[in-house]
Amino acid sequence: MIAGLIHAFDNKFGIASAAAHCDIPCKIYDPIVAQVSCLSVLRFIDLITELSDKPQLTAAEYSQLSRLTREKEMHANNVKEEIRVIWGDYFKAPQLEQFPNTHSLVHEIMLTASACKQHIVRDKAEQLLSLVNEFADSFWRSKNLSTYTATCPYPPSEKVVYPRLSQH
Repeated sequence: MIAGLIHAFDNKFGIASAAAHCDIPCKIYDPIVAQVSCLSVLRFIDLITELSDKPQLTAAEYSQLSRLTREKEMHANNVKEEIRVIWGDYFKAPQLEQFPNTHSLVHEIMLTASACKQHIVRDKAEQLLSLVNEFADSFWRSKNLSTYTATCPYPPSEKVVYPRLSQH
């Protein structure tokens, strides 16, 4: 009902439309989403490789291959998005002075994530995780938190940088 009245009012008086983008930094940032996406890219590449090593695929396996490829690309894109948001919204002059290679690191992450979308090369996915771990280390150290590296407890069982939240 209200929408109809607004529409009628707009038709009669020609209200100019406006568009807005709200970008309110919530200050809740964590590179773990990008790291998990890197691990997913690695896992999908491993699963794709397992399938492609078969001499002949069934229709169901072709479907699975298509889904794995799509998910790999989506997770590689997610890495780009998560890093871009932290880089653009969190990293300001003080953090950039502390970590002057941030811009080049982010650029390298973007290029490597794109390569992971385009190809099925495990070395590229490992490089992506390494770069995102380096970014995560800088991020946490900019918050005066030390980090540690541990092997994630699930496939692909790769090393991930984590913040040391308790300092004891």
